[in-house]
Amino acid sequence: MSKDFLLEIGLEELPARFVTPSMQQLEAKVKEWLKAERLEYKEIAAYATPRRLALVIEQLSETQPDIEEEAKGPAKKIAYDQDGNWSKAAQGFARGQGVSTEDLFFKEVNGTEYIFANKFVAGKKTIELLPAIQEIITSLHFPKNMRWGSYNLKFARPIQWLIALFGKEIIPFSITDIETSNTTYGHRFLGKKITINEPSEYVRSLLGEYVIVNPHERKEAIRNQIQAMTDGNDWVIPINEDLLEEVHHLVEYPTALSGSFDKEFLSLPKEVLITSMREHQRYFPVESKNGELLPHFVTVRNGDHQHLENVSKGNEKVLRARLSDAAFFYAEDQKLDISSALSQLEQIVYHEDLGSIGDKVRRVSKVVSLLTDELKVDASTKVTAERVAAIGKFDLVTQMVYEFPELQGRMGEVYAELAGEKIEVANAINEHYQPRFAGDSSPSTLAGTIVSIAEKLDTIVACFAIGLIPTGSQDPYALRRQAAGIVQMLNDYELDISFEEIIQFTLNVVEEKQLLKRTRKELEKDLVEFFKLRLKASLQEKNVSYDVIDAVLQEKVGHIPTLVKKAKIITEERSNSSFKSMVEALSRVTNIAKKAENTIAIDEKLFEKEEERQLYLDYKNLEMVVSQALSQGDIEKAFSALNDIVPSINNYFDHIMVMSEDQRQRDNRLSQMEELASVICSFANFQEIVFAN
Repeated sequence: MSKDFLLEIGLEELPARFVTPSMQQLEAKVKEWLKAERLEYKEIAAYATPRRLALVIEQLSETQPDIEEEAKGPAKKIAYDQDGNWSKAAQGFARGQGVSTEDLFFKEVNGTEYIFANKFVAGKKTIELLPAIQEIITSLHFPKNMRWGSYNLKFARPIQWLIALFGKEIIPFSITDIETSNTTYGHRFLGKKITINEPSEYVRSLLGEYVIVNPHERKEAIRNQIQAMTDGNDWVIPINEDLLEEVHHLVEYPTALSGSFDKEFLSLPKEVLITSMREHQRYFPVESKNGELLPHFVTVRNGDHQHLENVSKGNEKVLRARLSDAAFFYAEDQKLDISSALSQLEQIVYHEDLGSIGDKVRRVSKVVSLLTDELKVDASTKVTAERVAAIGKFDLVTQMVYEFPELQGRMGEVYAELAGEKIEVANAINEHYQPRFAGDSSPSTLAGTIVSIAEKLDTIVACFAIGLIPTGSQDPYALRRQAAGIVQMLNDYELDISFEEIIQFTLNVVEEKQLLKRTRKELEKDLVEFFKLRLKASLQEKNVSYDVIDAVLQEKVGHIPTLVKKAKIITEERSNSSFKSMVEALSRVTNIAKKAENTIAIDEKLFEKEEERQLYLDYKNLEMVVSQALSQGDIEKAFSALNDIVPSINNYFDHIMVMSEDQRQRDNRLSQMEELASVICSFANFQEIVFAN
């Protein structure tokens, strides 16, 4: 037999960012508890609004299943006393298991016999177990907690009511002074207090009181209402998913409505208007079909369709004040020339051990200069990159960026263009922040890319230099994200520079500024390991398996685009029937090469058979082809050359005994294997490849 179970925690309004994680956490904890208690059920549905977290468990078993389990007791050697009777230890074990000594038996475990007993455990009634849900509720954790009244409980927001309903029976427990019941509350203004007679009524009953408890349905309702506005007004309303996620957790009964603002505000940069609407008011912007911003917005009300005109006017009034502030900031910022803004950067502390933003700008400028020289970029790109490095942070002192930090870079682009900077410089000022987040695109220009790499490298290396290394989930300077961005840009642009070189350039600058609080050797080691982890993550996102990653990611990272191409071709080729035999042949070489102790120059006069001579000739050709192909980025050609030498390798091992009893012969052959292995490993360590049995 089974019944449905309803749990609802009624709260003061939760912050929107708390709602989804809290719902998921409650569901996960209850599932774990049900498993531990051996309680069977059909399905769990999780619900959440700003004022409630809830679960409905369908067809929850009314009892635990009975179980018989084998209990292990003392060793046989202490099971009897001197007279051959059961010892006190054996008798105590029997009493503890609820059986008589007649029910005891012996079993051997790892060569030793022990007492065992078959213990019958009757299943408990679910209704007796469910009060433990109280402990699950109080164990929930949140980004921030609060206490209220004289209670010791720390929770996201004060608990206002509790429902724990098994079928039609209320499960009794309390938290603070709130007792469980079968009553809940509808929408704060439109709904009323209602009684839930059984869990299956929950969703429908609350909908009648203007509460949509299913967060997915609430989100889709907003999306559909916005789409209806789009269709009805010939608008385009871009839906920012992060904003939608936040908005649908601010309301229990969403109703979308539109409003307007003065056309004169359209003279502000588009990003300023959108950011002001989104960040301050949680509005969705409205565009024309050709992408131009229109003087309208869409917002979502927590209520029904009554008096929407008044709600719209109120929102318009608030937005007008916000946009007036933005217009003022925009006008004032244009009075600040770039050189004056740059001088103010000297007063902004970047980090107490790393100096000011001005100090950071000078370090980045130096790295940019080194990178452009190493990459041998054209004169125009070099001038642009160095100018961007020198002035790219000036917008940090503007009022607009102070108000909206997420507009850094974009406002720099706008203000730089207004100040007469070349368009390519202005564009690169914005681009040097890219990629800003996972999934963001790399800069579209080489100049922006170089500055972005240099800026992110300085942040990472300088932080590592003073001991600010990410640990666990702690990464306050977003070093992991910036390292991933560097990997992405090096690969996207296929820059002709090794990973080790860019690290050395940046280390040189940081060391020159006397910022190292650790030895350079330790620092280099930690940086390499840190970036290797980002590389692994990047390759995993490209569906590269762990063994292929281990094969291509060797002691030196080298040229990242080449490394990525190696991983790609191995991944593609491993489905071919000939791949396994290729890996086995190449691995045989690299494996036996490890036995070389006395590396000597290969002496062709010591070759006894044609197979030795042929492999040596093939090796010399392979060395030339692979070296040239890798330097040119022609990974397919290098892989093909390795595949072509497989028959020669197999033929060699079929006829040649590498570990000859003659010392000179053995050393000569092992040296040949060692040199061939070196060429193979310059592509990948194929021994890391794993095949399913």
